[in-house]
Amino acid sequence: MNTTEKDMPVLNSNLSHTERNLPLPQHFSYSEILYYLNRSALECLHEVEEERIYKLLYIKEQPFPVEICYEKGTHNLVIRSLRTKPVSNEEWELIHLYIEEWLDLQTDLAPFYRIADNDPMLSPLVDSLRGLRIVGVPDLFEALCWAVIGQQINLTFAYTLKKRLVENFGETYEFDGRTYHRFPSPSALLADNTVNTLRELQFTSKKAEYIVDIAGRVVRGELQKEALLASGYQAAEETLLRIRGIGPWSAHYVMMRSLRNPAAFPAGDAGLHAALKKQLGLTVKPTPAEIIATFEPWQGYEAYAVFYLWRSLTL
Repeated sequence: MNTTEKDMPVLNSNLSHTERNLPLPQHFSYSEILYYLNRSALECLHEVEEERIYKLLYIKEQPFPVEICYEKGTHNLVIRSLRTKPVSNEEWELIHLYIEEWLDLQTDLAPFYRIADNDPMLSPLVDSLRGLRIVGVPDLFEALCWAVIGQQINLTFAYTLKKRLVENFGETYEFDGRTYHRFPSPSALLADNTVNTLRELQFTSKKAEYIVDIAGRVVRGELQKEALLASGYQAAEETLLRIRGIGPWSAHYVMMRSLRNPAAFPAGDAGLHAALKKQLGLTVKPTPAEIIATFEPWQGYEAYAVFYLWRSLTL
């Protein structure tokens, strides 16, 4: 349950910031990262202020509040650790690995761009959005919960529910007047009254049950990110679809944003349908056959096509 203000851990602020540079890949747009991270004022797991990103990481079970900014002219991210304890080389490596996965820095976008540059629909999108990367959800449990939360509701209410979940079941830290939240651990959601509490927070009974069931699977070791990654595309999809509350859209959303499979394809996504309707000049949403036909030239990079089409709705 939520940490009270009296019991809240406080990270010492008497600090001379330590920092490291993180080199960026060729195709990278910091402005697009900021745009995505700023898409909801209800977001509670990171904060953007004056083009600087503030986020609490957990490294070796220790809280690491960090500040991330773009160093113009060098094509680096500057990562600052906002805590007093020295940061070891091993800890820096883990911090870098998390940020690389979160911001999709390890993907070579050149093959996708070779396809897109010769495609009548994707080419203008890539011209406008070159360097856009799929901001991910590295933690599998968080990704699954977010997929369940987002089912059949609008984005604003989804963020509202996530905020309530985090504030009631996650851990909270204060540092230099800024509040940092950690997404709840699976074990934190296994209390006897969790379903009733989630219902009081306006989760449907089914969504509450699904989240508790997923938490139990993770705690029991039945659901592990490493195992899903090692199993391959089809096996991972089949495993996810066996989870209560996870259908094709949720499974592919998790494969896209947590398992980082570029071929993940949440074909039933309402936002994707709206984007395709706009791009194809349709008066009604495209049929499943039209969607499949449209994506045929983009095989292997469906996830990136989806992400760019989502972004096209706000261009």
